[in-house]
Amino acid sequence: MTYFPSMQKATLSELEPDVHGRIAKRTASLNGVEVTQITFHVGARWSADLKEYAGTDLCVLPHVALVTAGTLAVEMRDGEHAEFSTGDVMLLPPEHDAWAVGETDCTFVEFSRGNDYYDGEITHGEA
Repeated sequence: MTYFPSMQKATLSELEPDVHGRIAKRTASLNGVEVTQITFHVGARWSADLKEYAGTDLCVLPHVALVTAGTLAVEMRDGEHAEFSTGDVMLLPPEHDAWAVGETDCTFVEFSRGNDYYDGEITHGEA
C-alpha cells in the first residue's frame, strides 16, 4: 500500500455536480482515492436517467457506499432485490438497477481506489 505523508481535504458541497436526469454526483480525488457523493432525487432510476449515457442495460460498476439520506432500492439482473436506508453500508456487485424510494431524495457516499477492485477496467460505454 502506498503511504501519503500529508493530510488532504475536499468539501463535496463545493464541487460542481455532474448531473444526468434526476441523478447528480460530486467526486473528490484524494491521491488515488475517489470519494463520490451521489444523489438520486425523488423519481430517479438508473435505467431511466443513466442507461443511455452509460450505454449498458444495467450499471456494470461495483459500489461500496454509505447511505446518508433516504432509501435506495436495488435490483440485480437475477431479480434479487434489496433496499438500503440511512446509515446502511452497501456493497453492490455489477449488473444492477437502482432507484430512489418514496418522496425523499436518496444520497450515498462511495469510496473507491481507482479500478483496483474491478475485474479489469470497465469504462463508460462498455458492458
